[in-house]
Amino acid sequence: MSYETIKVDRDGPLLTITLNRPERLNAMPPAMADEIGQVFYDLGDARAVLITGEGKGFCSGADLSARGSDSALTGKGGSHEALNNHYNPAISHLIRADVPVICAVNGPAAGVGCSLALAADFTIASRNAYFLQAFVNIGLVPDGGSTWLLARAIGRARATRMMMLGEKIGAEQAEEWGLIYKAVEAEDLMEEARALAGKLANGPTLAYAAMKRNIATALDGSLQQVLLAEAEAQHIAGRSEDAREGGMAFLQKRKAEFKGK
Repeated sequence: MSYETIKVDRDGPLLTITLNRPERLNAMPPAMADEIGQVFYDLGDARAVLITGEGKGFCSGADLSARGSDSALTGKGGSHEALNNHYNPAISHLIRADVPVICAVNGPAAGVGCSLALAADFTIASRNAYFLQAFVNIGLVPDGGSTWLLARAIGRARATRMMMLGEKIGAEQAEEWGLIYKAVEAEDLMEEARALAGKLANGPTLAYAAMKRNIATALDGSLQQVLLAEAEAQHIAGRSEDAREGGMAFLQKRKAEFKGK
């Protein structure tokens, strides 16, 4: 399948999505959100997904000009419809993916680009990257799931700081806050991101999927709900080929070779 705003590459079980509008710091028009959603809708045999940006930026936010800035800024339906029909589905597909998702943030991650980066299971960022919620500067509110993601990742006070003051949060500070997995030197970003993605792509995929679901339950549910979810997930994972391989590898004192089944 061909894409207009992203590049998609497969390397065995690893699928890489590169946001490909470098002339606009990969600002995301609705078409890009749709293409990202389409990739996640049909991952095929991919067992991990790595997302990064072409050029100097990760994603500078929604491309208002691409969807009509007048309607978006004046609240006459454009922004509301774009979120419900394009951006929100893409973020939802990413969060609900049954495989690990890694974002390699190579530059500014603003607005919905910040949401995209933080929706991943692992966010690794270049030290010269930053995360920004600048909606307040134009009288709008964070969207694309940012409120949910930020409040749960860094707590009420820091989420309020990012959203109401519109401050840039550098990669090192983001790591200190627990907002991202890791901050690395720019020249090491893709090597480290690919190494992590490769490890996850060759791991126990069914167990990863269950872990993601259980973490989501833990964020919104009760202890009893989590205990039940864990027991059910353990029942499913325990019957997988990967679990049998893991057990044999342990007994034979060798490295397990997982197949994602």
